[in-house]
Amino acid sequence: MKNIISTHLIQDRDVEKIVGKLLRFGVIAASLVVLLGGILFLVQSGAQGRPDYHIFKGEESDFITFDGIFMGIFTFKPMAIIQFGVLLLIITPIMRIIFSLFAFILEKDKLYVVITLIVLAIILGSTFGGLKV
Repeated sequence: MKNIISTHLIQDRDVEKIVGKLLRFGVIAASLVVLLGGILFLVQSGAQGRPDYHIFKGEESDFITFDGIFMGIFTFKPMAIIQFGVLLLIITPIMRIIFSLFAFILEKDKLYVVITLIVLAIILGSTFGGLKV
């Protein structure tokens, strides 16, 4: 009986380590992508004059849709690369929830599977509900 309990705890610890690494990797990857976009932005438009911040100008319409962001990445538009980094940062906790869902399915823990599915549905609904596709 003792071996079963200790094996189960090791598996839980492994899941915690993998989730921690997943979150760390997601944040680092998003940061590097945003840094790359920022460097490209400075290289391409660093010599321009100081912008006027008295009048608010939102993002270009190209950078608020998935298509616009991905097309901008392939044409090396700095703002699209920065937006992609932000998308990676948003996707990171969603991937953590998806990974946790698979871990709960493997453990056959029905209660946590249901709770995780509800949380995932809420997050995906709120994330994709506000998109302009």
